[in-house]
Amino acid sequence: MSIPLLEYSPSSQNQRVEGYEVPNEDTPTAYRLSAAIDDKDIDAIIWAAYRQIFSEHLIIKSNRQSFLESQLRNRAINVRDFIRGLGKSEVFRTQVADINSNYRLVDIILKRFLGRAAYNKDEEIAWSIVIATKGLHGFIDALLDSDEYQQNFGDDIVPYQRRRFKDRPFNLVNPRYNNYWRDRQTLNFLGGRSFYSARTTGYASKEEIRRVIPSNFMAMAGNIITNERNYQRITASVVSQIRDMKIPDTSREGGTPQPTVKPTAVALPYRYLPSTKTT
Repeated sequence: MSIPLLEYSPSSQNQRVEGYEVPNEDTPTAYRLSAAIDDKDIDAIIWAAYRQIFSEHLIIKSNRQSFLESQLRNRAINVRDFIRGLGKSEVFRTQVADINSNYRLVDIILKRFLGRAAYNKDEEIAWSIVIATKGLHGFIDALLDSDEYQQNFGDDIVPYQRRRFKDRPFNLVNPRYNNYWRDRQTLNFLGGRSFYSARTTGYASKEEIRRVIPSNFMAMAGNIITNERNYQRITASVVSQIRDMKIPDTSREGGTPQPTVKPTAVALPYRYLPSTKTT
């Protein structure tokens, strides 16, 4: 018996609000199979599907699904089935699903299949339980068969990022793996050894290693450790100094004469010469 989907409260995101923007270069293009009239239009739909599901990191010739493309060209399947096939492909599993945690996988798949980010952490937890119980294919089926997908894309439209406002597209800021996977691959490459031990057994010389990681590193680190401080004693000392501090009186008495500024004659660079009258 599978665990039912946990309830979560949708938050107000751009895609849940009616837009009043003037169409511009950021307005997404809806690729419809019903509007395709030749092979060029079919190629555009296939390219848009690869770009949306595989992102721009995996659009290479070796990752193409020729069987799914042939079925779509012959109208044996619709766009929703083509998207389902791309999500269940071996390429998507090995290059996206296997290298991410369930929480991050939920965020990636929601952005690529539903065109929006997760509402909150509760939604990520709810869908991660679906991945743990039904697997990747069950999670993809649940999204593509949901009312949200049917209302926004149906069987005919390639999914796209809905209501992109101010932020960059998902495909440009959503790499297929996170930092922890890169660190894990590094440890696997080193064979469980530390970076220092792997570095010492490599091609570098001892002088080069000592310049990077000195042998007396721990001793150097111990020398810069500050002595333990008694914060209670320091606080009491500062309070007593402030209490005994005397502020000098800089006020001025009322009878003190104010300094006056005397006018000073200024020599002009020229002399005024009155005009002489002529008769």
